[in-house]
Amino acid sequence: MKKSNFLSLDSLSFQDFDENSELIPLMTPEDEELINKESLPESLPILPLRNTVLFPGVVIPITAGRDTSIKLINDANNAGKVIGVVAQKDETVENPSAKDIYKTGTVARILKVLKMPDGNTTVIIQGKKRFQINEIISEKPYLSATISDLPQSKPSNDNKEFAAIIDSIKDLSLEIIKESPNIPTEATFAIKNIESSSFLVNFVSSNMNLKVAEKQKLLEINDLQERALETLRFMNIEYQKLELKNDIQNKVQSDMNQQQREYFLHQQLKTIQEELGGAASSGQEIEEMKVRAKEMKWDEKVKNHFDKELAKMQRMNPQVAEYSIQRNYLDLFLDLPWNEYSSDQFDLKRAKQILDRDHFGLDDVKKRIIEYLAVLKLRNDMKSPILCLYGPPGVGKTSLGKSIAEALGREYVRISLGGLRDEAEIRGHRKTYIGAMPGRIIQSLKKAGTSNPVFVLDEIDKLSSGHQGDPSSAMLEVLDPEQNNEFYDNFLEMGYDLSKVMFIATSNSLNTIQPALRDRMEIINVTGYTIEEKVEIAKRHLLPKQLEEHGLDSSALKITKPQLEKIVEGYTRESGVRGLEKQIAKMVRYAAKNIAMEETYDVKVSNEDVIEVLGSPRLERDKYENNNVAGVVTGLAWTRVGGDILFIESILSKGKGSLTITGNLGKVMKESATIAMEYIKANADKLNINPEVFDKYNVHIHVPEGATPKDGPSAGVSMLTSLVSLFTQQKVKKSLAMTGEITLRGKVLPVGGIKEKILAAKRARIKEILLCEDNKRDIDEIKPEYLKGLTFHFVKEMSDVIDIAITNQKVRNAKKL
Repeated sequence: MKKSNFLSLDSLSFQDFDENSELIPLMTPEDEELINKESLPESLPILPLRNTVLFPGVVIPITAGRDTSIKLINDANNAGKVIGVVAQKDETVENPSAKDIYKTGTVARILKVLKMPDGNTTVIIQGKKRFQINEIISEKPYLSATISDLPQSKPSNDNKEFAAIIDSIKDLSLEIIKESPNIPTEATFAIKNIESSSFLVNFVSSNMNLKVAEKQKLLEINDLQERALETLRFMNIEYQKLELKNDIQNKVQSDMNQQQREYFLHQQLKTIQEELGGAASSGQEIEEMKVRAKEMKWDEKVKNHFDKELAKMQRMNPQVAEYSIQRNYLDLFLDLPWNEYSSDQFDLKRAKQILDRDHFGLDDVKKRIIEYLAVLKLRNDMKSPILCLYGPPGVGKTSLGKSIAEALGREYVRISLGGLRDEAEIRGHRKTYIGAMPGRIIQSLKKAGTSNPVFVLDEIDKLSSGHQGDPSSAMLEVLDPEQNNEFYDNFLEMGYDLSKVMFIATSNSLNTIQPALRDRMEIINVTGYTIEEKVEIAKRHLLPKQLEEHGLDSSALKITKPQLEKIVEGYTRESGVRGLEKQIAKMVRYAAKNIAMEETYDVKVSNEDVIEVLGSPRLERDKYENNNVAGVVTGLAWTRVGGDILFIESILSKGKGSLTITGNLGKVMKESATIAMEYIKANADKLNINPEVFDKYNVHIHVPEGATPKDGPSAGVSMLTSLVSLFTQQKVKKSLAMTGEITLRGKVLPVGGIKEKILAAKRARIKEILLCEDNKRDIDEIKPEYLKGLTFHFVKEMSDVIDIAITNQKVRNAKKL
């Protein structure tokens, strides 16, 4: 059975041909010669093609969608199966007329007509000869025209230039097929088996990626050599474009291959981790971290460290314990406010208004805070001492820090240091441990959301040491302006800038603060309140606050100044107002109970109502007691809750001159009693005391409230006065209180806590106060209105104390025992 190379009608691919199959042979020189000898009909139906140019010898499939085209194909298929095919000038024209088509076309033979499922008709046609339209003879039902043959001039067989052009076309065609991924490899066999040079040129021209107008120009060239040369020129351009395209694709493909390789490796790693029990969402977490990291205001050092730690996390199995530590570590990096600062509001007048609004009194403290803010405004940095508000509980130290934050427009952060004994609470744990976490400084900054909050370190005096380290030593780096720009947290493993943080410490006592830590802070003494100040605070702040907390309005309860003063004097004893607030809360609960039970009560509180709700006054014992017995003296003392009064009692009993001291006194206070006793013995003649009494009587000194520990040098003058009064049997002057330290030389030394002691004396209805002359400067710092009704005696020598304190007559005229 004879075989040759043919084009398949179904796939339009080149393959071996069996005579019994429905395939179309490739045009041979003999076929071409026969076609050229055929004569064309005078007229033909014209089929316009939108985007295709048909060349002689070439087989193409076309889809007919227009009604006129379908009718033309059906009529021609039933007749001679010969039609004229031309290209449209504008493919958008739906019903082309004579002016919309080119004049040069190709006579085609219909090979096969196929009905498609979508209703269109697909027809396979083969070009035969070129023609030229002479005249359109009809447009209904389709175009028909008279035509004439367009013969082509073909070079002679011995034309070497033409042969070279044909060989170049073949070689370049094979290169294009090789380089182009869209052309099937079977086309190589077709090109190699084409014998007709004319068909080769037409076949290549038909399959090149050219515009319709360019292909039409090739079709209209009559000289075959010229057409072949023009085709070769287009092929060279196409080949150059293909090479450039392939180069670009190779570069892109190389990048894509690398990305795909990394993607597949990550997918395999993810699958392995899931098989080992890891979380499927770990990859998603890492991607989210990368997205968040792009928005952070990091410097290069922090960014590089984060990228390194994130890469370490990617290599970890999510099932191991270290994975959660690493994730928490990176979350902390993303949550910390790196280089995030709130803008300060340096309106000092507004700041003063806020401080006055939130705190009554404390004028010296508020003045110092305004000065601090003024320096901060001028310097615009925090290279200034750390403020430490020192004073008894309940005087508003912590709330002062909150007011400062509001005045500056900064975030407010507070941590309580009471009982802290682990250094890691400040510096954090190393993240090599299970359950490691950053220190409370870094944690608080994370909650604040900015790197310049107002940071209140509450109860800094109550830091304690343990076997885990000394937290107060760790605080040195936090509070040192020269170091805290690179505060190192063990968990963070990097320095964090604390230099823009405004630290404010609070303390009830300075004795327990480490000296090096105290040296880094500026101490601001927040003293207690007078009775008048407490009444105003209760009226302005405490009562409205308690009414609001108990769900009542201002009309539910009214407490006037006399009743507030009664509450202050009879039911509170501290320098602050915390106890006072509790008493007012009781009064408010009394009103709330009556309202809830729908019982009648007097909205305006009377003295009887105060006693009914709070009970009988419990602190009357703090008031001054008349010294009707010799040997009783009123002293002034300082305690952690403020000032207080105490009574020094002395008594004689027959014995051998022993000295007994009771009242839970400390070592220093006992030494003061011994000093006073020895001074009296040494100066018995001056004091007009018979020396024999020291050998015949025992002396017992007692300070009441024995359950309360007492210590300090302030009771020296009180003990001396008590003993002189006892030995001379002269009563101490009424309504007199005293404080001061004594020496064996008879000097009176100054002591501290003067303001608190003055306030305690005023609460106790004391009229006169005896102080060392050096304490006069402390009195000058107290507002004159708080000293109203008080008389001060300033002394230097013990003899001055005796002259002022002993009543009736001076000691030198005292009755001898």
